[in-house]
Parts: sequence; structure tokens; C-alpha cells
Amino acid sequence: MGFDLTPERVADLCAVARRAGEAILAIYETDFDVAAKADASPVTEADDAAEAVILAALADIDGDHPVVSEEAFAGGDKPDVAGTPFWLVDPLDGTKEFIKRNGEFTVNIALIEDGAPVFGVVHAPAIDAMYWGSDQGAFAQSGNDGPRLISCRAAPAEGLTALVSRSHRTPEIDTFLADYTIKDQTSAGSSLKFCLVAAGEADLYPRLGRTMEWDTAAGHAVTRFAGGRVTTVDGADLAYGKPGFENPHFIVRGA
Repeated sequence: MGFDLTPERVADLCAVARRAGEAILAIYETDFDVAAKADASPVTEADDAAEAVILAALADIDGDHPVVSEEAFAGGDKPDVAGTPFWLVDPLDGTKEFIKRNGEFTVNIALIEDGAPVFGVVHAPAIDAMYWGSDQGAFAQSGNDGPRLISCRAAPAEGLTALVSRSHRTPEIDTFLADYTIKDQTSAGSSLKFCLVAAGEADLYPRLGRTMEWDTAAGHAVTRFAGGRVTTVDGADLAYGKPGFENPHFIVRGA
């Protein structure tokens, strides 16, 4: 049985992301410590604080479906999601950007059904920006402004704006982009790259490096409901619930 994504529940989930962002910012403003996980990726107390907020809230909102969350997964909590809707959570996406204090980090919460993201919210607390998508559409909100409907743009005749990862760029990116007419390249951190494509501010984001499903699911939902696609390099839609929750290389495209 699925989860009923009413407008009220979508609003509740966006509020959860905002509360997690507040927990992150409380630590962002301090002299926080940085540790290394088993895979050598960095983790801070902000990752754990945000995850605690989200997991408690999801237990209240939807106690029926499993949650796969980055830090809990790293700690050995690896639920069986076969045949059921499930949540994917990255409580602090862009920990390297958080450590650099450049503001380009996000809270990611997504709901997966039948291998596809049916809801996702991406909240960037340091810049007070939020993006979300569901079958009700894709939206963005900045500061005290009200929500605005967003959509991917058609490819500009003068060339594409391509996004590349600020902290994870690989040499293969230049080879891939050589096949396109590129007007501009922009670096950005975390799931904000998906959201810039969804909002019609960029056209193409190739990721030819390692990512996990919780890194991409929320941004994928925003892009999907804004009219874009997230595919493997072979053109198949990026799917979720894979063994180990590791993604292949993928491409985010606008309209």
C-alpha cells in the first residue's frame, strides 16, 4: 500500500526538511568536528542531528514504510525495501560543502514507489531555498517568498548551460560534454544541481562518478515533476531500490 501524498502531507514533509536544516545551521555556526566514515567520506555532528530530526518525523508521518537514511545505513541499519514504497534520506548532502562553509549543502528527503521517486524535497538551509516535486508539480521557494511553480526549459539555441560537481568533477566530464554545444559551465554542490535544471536555470548535469541513491532521489523527483529526466548513460530512467543502493553514472537533462 502506498503513501497518500496529499498537499497537506507534502507541506508537512517540507516542514520536516526545514526543521532538519535548522538543526544543521545550529552546528554550522560553531567550531564543529569532522570525522571519517568507513568509506573515508566526511561526517559531522550536523549529519547526525539532521537525521535524528527526519527519522523521528517520518515515524510520526508514516510508520508503515521503511526508511533508508545515509548515516543509519552506514551504521548497519539496512532495511529490506523489496516490494514496498520506501523513503530515501540524505540528512546533509554535500558534507564537503558544509565543511568548506560555502552554503551549497542540502537536506534531501524522497519517497520511492516501484523504483521511481514520487516525491522529493531538497532544502538548502544556508541560502534559505527549498525545492520540491510530486504529482502536484514542481515548486521552489526562497526566503519569505511564496512557492512558485518551476519547469525545465527547452534547450537554448545558442547552447546549453552544463552543471558540474564542485567537489567531485572527473576528467570524463570534459569528454562527455564535447558532444554538446555548451555555452556555459557552472559548478555547484549537492542536489542543487538537479534543482537548477528543474528550475530552467541550466540544461545538463552529467555525473560520471560514484553516488548513492539517497544522494539523488529527492533532486530526481524535483527534476522529474518539472519535466526533465534523469537517466543512465544508456538512456534508461535511473531506478531506485538497487542492491547496495549504489547508482550507476547518470545524466540529468532538462526538457
